[in-house]
Amino acid sequence: MSKDTIIALHAEHQGRWKNREEIAERMIALIGQLYREKNIVTSVYGRSLVNRSVIQILKAHRRTRVMDVELSVVHTFPILEALAKVENIGSAEVDLGKLAVAYKEQGGDVDAFVANAVNSLEGRPEAVEPKDVVLYGFGRIGRILARLIISQSGLGRGLNLKAIVVRKSSDGDLEKRASLLRRDSIHGPFAGTISVDEENEAIIANGNFIKVIYASSPAEVDYTAYGIDNALVIDNTGKWRDVDGLAQHLKCAGVARVVLTAPGKGDMKNVVFGVNQADILDEDKIISAASCTTNAITPVLKVLDDKYKVINGHVETVHSFTNDQNLIDNYHKADRRGRAATLNMVITETGAAKAVAKALPQLQGKLTGNSVRVPTPNVSLAILNLTLDKEIDREEVNEYIRQISINSNLQGQIGYTNSTEVVSSDFIGSRTAGVFDAQATITSGNRLTAYVWYDNEVGYSCQVLRIAEQMCGVNYPKVPAETNA
Repeated sequence: MSKDTIIALHAEHQGRWKNREEIAERMIALIGQLYREKNIVTSVYGRSLVNRSVIQILKAHRRTRVMDVELSVVHTFPILEALAKVENIGSAEVDLGKLAVAYKEQGGDVDAFVANAVNSLEGRPEAVEPKDVVLYGFGRIGRILARLIISQSGLGRGLNLKAIVVRKSSDGDLEKRASLLRRDSIHGPFAGTISVDEENEAIIANGNFIKVIYASSPAEVDYTAYGIDNALVIDNTGKWRDVDGLAQHLKCAGVARVVLTAPGKGDMKNVVFGVNQADILDEDKIISAASCTTNAITPVLKVLDDKYKVINGHVETVHSFTNDQNLIDNYHKADRRGRAATLNMVITETGAAKAVAKALPQLQGKLTGNSVRVPTPNVSLAILNLTLDKEIDREEVNEYIRQISINSNLQGQIGYTNSTEVVSSDFIGSRTAGVFDAQATITSGNRLTAYVWYDNEVGYSCQVLRIAEQMCGVNYPKVPAETNA
């Protein structure tokens, strides 16, 4: 390769990058305008573009590498411009990536194409009345949920975090809790500003006044005294896991419904969003969002059972350590969990395999499961060893899951990677319930071994939030409409 060729290539690539940076900068204004004025969330194949930087917008487009075509802002910007021109629409999620692909195939006038694509949104309200949400507990999942709700609550996106309920631990409690929300060793700094109102015992996050209520039990709280009414309580303490225990929340003035961020016991409905959320009825007051592992594996098991029928199998989870383990060796009521979490791999039990049957009854009694806790602080891996009803081909399975992750109503639950270089830390912040690792797939006759990565904090919290939105009646149509998996 000659010197002149290298110089020309340098100029070409740098010029292309600068052009796309400029386009992304112009997109930010339109994305914000649509969000603020019409309550429209724009995305690229499920990845939201709202409140994203230039680099984040460009990276969001790179997800299309798992598709048959590669998109850039050059393709989506004309769609966005046309969308901004459409009047009398609102409250929707519009996937610019999918529309851009459809437009490339169809062609014609882009304004007319987009206007036709969103005509079902005509006359929809540009804002909805936000629903009150209370976080009962403020641990790992509680703080991630707070970040997620705050990131979309300022403009009335459906949920309004009004309060958190905790036990007061010591002087300076409020500042310490605000600091834990502000800084996170795994997920980084809070995206925005946080201040503390000591006089009114509140945290102010991105303009959201969040009352901190100190109480030792649900019975002590009257939420109406804080201007909270008809609220959804998200109990992330794990202290109560049956209907009787969680029903304490419903006795509090101002509470309408409860979501548990742990597997529910007894007859409580365990819901994995994307699989059995239709089981949530108006009369249901208490719902369990199951576990992080159950949420990670159930969508993948569903689509595999739909196509190949699962005869039986074993689920092994390689799970990051959690706060219920000891930092160094000390007494613990559970077997093995007393040993130092950061120094050991710890074999422990998991109910995730059995819990799958609560969302997928057809798999009742077909799965066993176990878990190994490992010295990483976040992101876990589920290994599905399955016997199927028919012989399968590795490439066929991978392509099937790839299409599901792109073009189905499980797009938010099943992610897909085909890289030979990814490791656990690459999935920190992943908002899908689980990410299927195509490179790790093994098939032999009717035997399949599949690997599913999952951020057991963020991915799970996103699933909880989806259930919360449904229970609060928050429903935004999607354009283009999703197809069933």
